[in-house]
Amino acid sequence: MLPRPSVRAKELRIALICYGGVSLAVYMHGITRELWKLLRASEARRSGHTLEGDSEPVWQAFLDSIAETVDLTVVCDILSGASAGGINAIMLGRAIADGLDMEPLREMWLERADVEHMLDPEARPGRAMRMAQFYKQPFAWAATHLSESLPSVDDPKVRAEVMMKLSGFVRSRWFQPPFSGVGLTMVLYDAMQAMEASPPGPPLLPPGIGLDLAVTTTDYHGMTARLPIHSPPYVMEKEHRRIFAFQAAARRDWPEATPARRLGDLPGLTFAARATSCFPGAFPAAHIGEMDDLLRKRGEAWPGREDFVTMHLAGDRAPEDIRLIDGSILNNAPFGPALEAIRLRPSHHDVDRRFVYIDPTPGIFDEDESPDRRPPGFFTTILRALADIPREQPIRDSLEAISATSARIRRFGEVIEGMTPAVDAAIRRAVGHRFFIFNLSPDRLARGRSRIQSVAAREAGFAFAGYAQLKLRIVLETAAELLIQASGGPMGQAERAEIQHLLVAAARARGAFDHDAATGRDAPASPYVAMLRGLDIGFRIRRLRFVLRWLNQTLAGLTVGVEPADRDLIEQIKTGLHTVLAPFVTRQSHAGATRPDMVAAAAQSLLETPDIGSASDALDALASSLDLSSLDGEADRIIVGAVENPQLSRNVREGLLRAFLGFPFYDIAILPLMPEESSDSFLELRVDRISPQDAQMLRTGGMRATLKGWQLNNFAAFFSRAYRENDYLWGRLHAAERFADIVLSSARGSGATDMDASAWKKKLFMAILDSERAHLSEIQPLIDELVEQVSGETDS
Repeated sequence: MLPRPSVRAKELRIALICYGGVSLAVYMHGITRELWKLLRASEARRSGHTLEGDSEPVWQAFLDSIAETVDLTVVCDILSGASAGGINAIMLGRAIADGLDMEPLREMWLERADVEHMLDPEARPGRAMRMAQFYKQPFAWAATHLSESLPSVDDPKVRAEVMMKLSGFVRSRWFQPPFSGVGLTMVLYDAMQAMEASPPGPPLLPPGIGLDLAVTTTDYHGMTARLPIHSPPYVMEKEHRRIFAFQAAARRDWPEATPARRLGDLPGLTFAARATSCFPGAFPAAHIGEMDDLLRKRGEAWPGREDFVTMHLAGDRAPEDIRLIDGSILNNAPFGPALEAIRLRPSHHDVDRRFVYIDPTPGIFDEDESPDRRPPGFFTTILRALADIPREQPIRDSLEAISATSARIRRFGEVIEGMTPAVDAAIRRAVGHRFFIFNLSPDRLARGRSRIQSVAAREAGFAFAGYAQLKLRIVLETAAELLIQASGGPMGQAERAEIQHLLVAAARARGAFDHDAATGRDAPASPYVAMLRGLDIGFRIRRLRFVLRWLNQTLAGLTVGVEPADRDLIEQIKTGLHTVLAPFVTRQSHAGATRPDMVAAAAQSLLETPDIGSASDALDALASSLDLSSLDGEADRIIVGAVENPQLSRNVREGLLRAFLGFPFYDIAILPLMPEESSDSFLELRVDRISPQDAQMLRTGGMRATLKGWQLNNFAAFFSRAYRENDYLWGRLHAAERFADIVLSSARGSGATDMDASAWKKKLFMAILDSERAHLSEIQPLIDELVEQVSGETDS
């Protein structure tokens, strides 16, 4: 179903955070697979196609039913994961960015994620324990008694399977990890190759939206970092946190020619998946040599290896000597990378931004089973301190940070609303009433912009001094980062601080910090304005996003006097603004936009001759390469084209012009209040969780009533295919229930519908059960039970 021109367009944007969970990775795969189905359905609706089979047609019909009043597009543009969640985030990221098939991953998780496949050949009991017969029997006895504590399953073969594999597992080699790191690398690499066996479809992202993927890992030896303090001048510390970050650039449209792998190359993504999931004690530490050996044996090349090493393995050790272990040790709930990615996300439509995190084991310890009731023993204290407690640490800090950001954004919205009448009056004083009557040209708009910026500076009074200082500091910090990036090599914090100090000194020598000149008649010629004109990327981005926010509010019906015929025209204006916004955003994060060689040479000269002169030359080179004035001209032409369009209602044309011209007044008020967000995003952030505890339509009781993999300290599903099939199926069912809730809540937030999602959830359940029956041979009784339950509820 194609969107209706008269229906409000809205995006539900998901930032997915995947926790670690050892064998509960299979449950998380079920969840990410169902999200993939929903995203495929949403993209098919957007492009006017119809999908068949499995749950996609139900998702399409569900979104169609909502589209009577709001045309909702579901997008997942940010993924973050740790450990087992990191593997799932990477696999889903490839499917989204490259349009690849997730079907082959079912085989990886159900067939190859088994103890018998993962045990290192050197660690198998018959081979590794010939010299340890004295110790074998106590561990075999422990395995037998431990298996008796497992909940019984309907099929006796499953119980026997778990007991047999558990006995073999605990009799594997001592004091070395039992699982094979090379074997895991091979499984992951094979699965990623299998995803490419079928021809790729369209990326599951609308044009103009890219994908950010980040997975955590832990550097065993750590990277030496020099941290400046007062006395002594610096201290040396170890940094053990590493993040593998990948990006897929925004596309124009499909099927235009795109790189075969837009998110990253296969070896790099495989190594990241191997490193993030290196559970302590179970797998040996990951190192890049494993990937090199695998490729060498298969006769395959890694053309992007050097770039991967530069980006992800830079440090004070040779890349081959770096050893990486599980990402969940220091960060099992990686909200941070997702929050950072959101800061630079543009809004094409009215956007409902959600953080959705997968927690397979919420409240795993019931009150009557809490270990806190027993005095901690020697080994349990060590194990809990090293593994369990860090992985279970609540995400309070992350949730409070998200809540605080949303609260600030709401306050800023109120500030903007309260300022608007005064800003409108100030604009008319600055440019006069006739400015809105006579024909507008880009040159006339540019002169009006300059005049209003001077008026805003003058009328802000003493508040402008603080704003000007802060703004210039932010500009110079951004310039320093771009020059450091252009230099091409890693740089310590002390060296980075020295570069910033030199740039500030160069700006001060030019008189750029004399901001009083910006309030006088010759303001456009002042050194302060000249420096901002050449280097202030952030202001341009904030202004365009402010205008886009106003347009989105207009489409949402929050602006008086908007006519239905305006909607299509507003969407066209937004498309044009996003087109010119994109290069601004690129210039903010990548130096040398138009003349990279010149910027690189200036940066190198600054490093070799660190003085004010070379710093001043570097600022000039950077400003010349950024060429912001040409982009300003493009933005002015888009605004003029919209304002001069007679088909657009007068209220929208004047409102758009006031939003664009009046932004300096708003920026003076807001930037000092939220420098960490750079005031370039006004989206409130909402958080949703997916866990067995939150999806109880089919079965109450949460994790213990549905999942199996949480037993044996989250390793149980590695011992039984039946357990893996069980957890995978419940993952899909829980995801269908929760994502139906999330989609409907987004539509209700628009006042669009009051429908009950229960009937749609049952249709999704039936579609999932029907499609998975042929693949889940070990849990047919469970499928029969659930089909009968859903059918009975539907009939009633």
